[in-house]
Amino acid sequence: MFDWVRYVARWLEHYVIGMPLVLAAPAMIIIGALDSSLLSLPEINDYLVVGRCARQPSAVFFFPLFAAVGSVLGCLLLYTIMQRGGQAVLRRRFRPDHIERVERAYARFGFLALAVPALLPPPMPFKIFVATAGALEFPRWRFILTVMIARSVRYYVEGTLAVFYGRRVLSFLRDNGMMILSIVGGLCLLALAIYLLSGRGRRAVKEGKIAAAEATAEESQK
Repeated sequence: MFDWVRYVARWLEHYVIGMPLVLAAPAMIIIGALDSSLLSLPEINDYLVVGRCARQPSAVFFFPLFAAVGSVLGCLLLYTIMQRGGQAVLRRRFRPDHIERVERAYARFGFLALAVPALLPPPMPFKIFVATAGALEFPRWRFILTVMIARSVRYYVEGTLAVFYGRRVLSFLRDNGMMILSIVGGLCLLALAIYLLSGRGRRAVKEGKIAAAEATAEESQK
């Protein structure tokens, strides 16, 4: 993290954590929106949620929601920019090999390719998944709902742990990021397998194959 980012993070942490709720709530939403769209302040939302909940345990019931709303608004802005700019803007912003891997993840796992990165804390990259969702025209309301649920779960879990364990929560998340990623990824794959084996999942797969076959037929006729 650059020195100026560390300084800004400390300043925000000091003032937002100590602000009255009437000021802290909109500040948290704005910070979350900027971080998820135009700026990059690594872990700042996590720091603020953990710090506020550790200092004021009753904040765990509402403060994580402000962080989640701000993150959704920022992600929606980035999604809209990439949706209008398309692949050209996406490829100027990210490396082609990274984009290809993310696109394969969307093709294989659908909304889970967005939900899992949104759920996991840094250093898991996330903006490339948001940007790719916009360029691929991932359904807007499904995008908003997925990010909102995943971010809410993330911040509420961090806030709850902070009530009991204080700021040590962030150190644990950083030090055990790969283990957490593996566990969450395994659970998501298990959920996907259960869904695909269900009657609804089999119907969705069948409909997808029919749609793909029709699209291929249309392309061959052109």
